[in-house]
Order: sequence, then C-alpha cells, then structure tokens
Amino acid sequence: MSLHEATTTRLPEDPVSIYDRFTNLYDLMFRVNGYGRSVERYLRENPLPLPAGARVLDAGCGTGLLTLAFLRVHERPAEVASIDLSLRSLQTARRAVQKLPKGPRRRVAFAQSNALALPFADEAFDLVLTSGVLEYLPLREGLGELARVLAPGGRLLFVPVRPSPMTRLLEVMFRFKAHPPLEVEAETRRFFRVLDHHHFPSFEPIGWTKSLVLAQKP
Repeated sequence: MSLHEATTTRLPEDPVSIYDRFTNLYDLMFRVNGYGRSVERYLRENPLPLPAGARVLDAGCGTGLLTLAFLRVHERPAEVASIDLSLRSLQTARRAVQKLPKGPRRRVAFAQSNALALPFADEAFDLVLTSGVLEYLPLREGLGELARVLAPGGRLLFVPVRPSPMTRLLEVMFRFKAHPPLEVEAETRRFFRVLDHHHFPSFEPIGWTKSLVLAQKP
C-alpha cells in the first residue's frame, strides 16, 4: 500500500474516540498559548536535513499543531500523512491546512488511525512528528511503532510532557499521564540516537509543560 493510499481511506462517519470531545478545547488552547509558534521557531532555527519529496508522518496530529508548524517552515516538496484517532480533530486540522498558502508540491493526506498500529509499511517515512500522543500510550510500544515506520537515518521529533504543577492540571483535564523524564530518555535511546533535547525558554508557555526531543534512527 502506498503512502497516499494508506491515508486516503474513507474516514468513518461515526467517531470512535473519546478525544473528539477535546477538539475545540485543544484547538482554542493552541491558538492562545503559542505552542505552534514555539515549535515553528525551533524548526526555523534548526532546519531538518530532509530530501526533496520527503515523506513525513504526523502521528496523532490532533488539530494540526505539528503539521502546520512543519508546513509553514519547510519550503521543499514533501508528502505529509497526518493521522489521529479523533475524526473531529482531523477535520479541524484539514481545514487549517487548506487555509495555508499553497506550497511547492506539498501533499497532505489525513486518515483516522491508531498510533500503536500505523497503517504504513516498515521504513516508510523520512521524518516522524508527534506531540500529545505518547502520554496516552505505553511508552516503549509507542516509540517502537514510530521507529518501525521510520527509515534508517530518518528523524523523530516529539514534544514530551514533563512533570510540573501545570502538568498535573492538564493530566486531569485531558486524561493522560506524563512519563517520567528518565523513562522517556531511556526508552528513546532504546530505538534512536538522541540529537537534541531542547528546553524552551520559560517565557514561552510551551516551556512550562513541554520540551522537544530530536532523535535519529540508526
């Protein structure tokens, strides 16, 4: 199955995810708190060495935080697959992407899918992005599935939640559990070589609850 075929299967009419109920709140929060701008700034200051026509996966795209940040920065042709369990989130992300200026042969496809059972072949992507997903998954299994679909030498960029007073409130609101930082580091190194662990400045709201990890598959 090709990348495009895997992400253009008709989405079911009946949502299957409890995360649908969070869509509007997630979208509002990301519009207000500037998380997307912080990630976009990181990507501008640390350009990823991707080939023309790069194959990119946003695993658990939500309302489009990382997909949008990537498209705003990356100026070369690319094929982007954005998947999520929440149908409403996918619809919101698709509308946001459609409002962006047309890029140089950048094709974005959306599909409803489970991040623990990605509908893609092994080594299908040059870059995998994910945020707000691993906190809902067994960490080793989640990272292992992301590693499976990433080509050797490909990069993983993820934005883990780190424990903080604000995190405890978010855990209750959104029913997730932040993994201990030492566990995140150990499990990441099980599958990847860590290239950067970026801590956002404290004056950026994303820095209150999250950091950014860039890793490479051997």
